[in-house]
Amino acid sequence: MSAYLVSEATGWDLVPPTVLRDGPFGTGMCQLWVDVDDTVDLQDLAHSDHPDIQRMCVLDAVINNADRKGGHLLPTPEGRVYGVDHGVCFSADDKLRTLLWQWRGLPLTPEAVEVLQKLQADLYGDLGAALSGHLTRREVRRTGQRVEQLLLTGLHPMPSEDWPAIPWPPF
Repeated sequence: MSAYLVSEATGWDLVPPTVLRDGPFGTGMCQLWVDVDDTVDLQDLAHSDHPDIQRMCVLDAVINNADRKGGHLLPTPEGRVYGVDHGVCFSADDKLRTLLWQWRGLPLTPEAVEVLQKLQADLYGDLGAALSGHLTRREVRRTGQRVEQLLLTGLHPMPSEDWPAIPWPPF
């Protein structure tokens, strides 16, 4: 749910609409089903310069996604790409693991900087309040610190030397 809230705040629409629901096993999330284009090679897509992939790279750095695998990329017949399976995100500790390292150390796009500036303000307003319903105060604070770090450096993050950079299995 929190990844969806952040995705919505960016305006990038990278995470399918997600809602909380009560079910037979308790509260959980439901996510809009996305019909995918099965002709797209996920390995090629993950290593491409598709704008949604580059945006997802930034989103993953913000939410501290520790499990971005190729199978979590959903290319649509219309050419959009969605990301799913955000169950290992928002840790207060740095745990970014992703397949999307092709921009590591490179400057953020002007679009990404603009979105991050808006996100930074939103984290101290409505977005921060909404996230507080799902995350600890420390997790929300660390999300804001990750945004601040991205803006400070103006660069896509580098893989950590203390943590495996790519999740296993990658697809």
